[in-house]
Amino acid sequence: MIINIFLFLAGAVIVLATFASALQTLILPRGSRDLVTHFAFRASWLVFGPLMRMTKTYERRDRIMALYAPVSVMLVVVTWLILVLLGYMLMFYAMGVEPLSAAFRLSGSSLLTLGFATVDTVWLHVLVFSEAAIGLGLVALLIAYLPTMYNAFSKREEAVNLLEVRAGSPPTAVEWLLRSQRNDMLGRMSHSLEPWEHWFAEVEESHTSFLPLVFFRSPQADRSWITAAGAVLDTAAMMMTVVDFPYDDMP
Repeated sequence: MIINIFLFLAGAVIVLATFASALQTLILPRGSRDLVTHFAFRASWLVFGPLMRMTKTYERRDRIMALYAPVSVMLVVVTWLILVLLGYMLMFYAMGVEPLSAAFRLSGSSLLTLGFATVDTVWLHVLVFSEAAIGLGLVALLIAYLPTMYNAFSKREEAVNLLEVRAGSPPTAVEWLLRSQRNDMLGRMSHSLEPWEHWFAEVEESHTSFLPLVFFRSPQADRSWITAAGAVLDTAAMMMTVVDFPYDDMP
C-alpha cells in the first residue's frame, strides 16, 4: 500500500513537472531556466558537437549546426511525451493496473488518444481523460508555438538580409561607411541606423520569450544575425568617434 502511494505521488510529480516545463517553454513570456529544455539541448549537443568538430570546412559545419536547433526542439517535445507517459504509467500501476506492461500500454493509448486499452473504474477513467487532455494540449501548444517562433525568426532575418546591400556579406562597419560615402549617404547614416533600434528591441523580446531562437542559424552560411548586430554597433560607434560629421547628424 505504501509503495503504491509512493509510486502514485512520484508519477504525479513527474506529470506536473513536465506540464510546468511546457508552460515555461511555450507560454511564459520571459526567460526561464527549464531543466527539460536544458537537458534536450545538451543531449543534442553530444551528437552535434563531435560531428561539427569532425568537419573541415565552415560550410559543412554550418549545414550541420543548422539542424541543431530544430532537432533539439523536437527532442524537447519527445521528452515531454515520454515523461508524461512514464508518470501516468506509474499512477496506473499504483491504481492496480498490472503488470507494468499493461500500465505502459494503457498510458500510451491514453496519451496518444488511440483508445485500444480500456479501464473499468471511475478513477482510472479520470486518469485516462486527464492524460489524453495533456497529450492533446501539448500538441496544440506546439502547433501554436512553432509558427510564432518562425515568424520572429523571419522578422530577424529580413533585416539581416537587407544589411547585405549596405554593408556587404559578411557585413562590416568599414564597408558600410565606404558604400555610404560613395553614394553620398554618409550624412544620413542616422536614418539608416534608426530602424536597428527597433530590431534590437524585437530581438531582445523574441529571443527571451523563445529561447531556442538563439540557436537558429541564418538561411545562408555567410549570414549571421550576431555578425549583423556587431556590424551595426561598430558602425554606430565609428560614426560617433571617427567620422567627421556634425553631432546632430549622429544616431
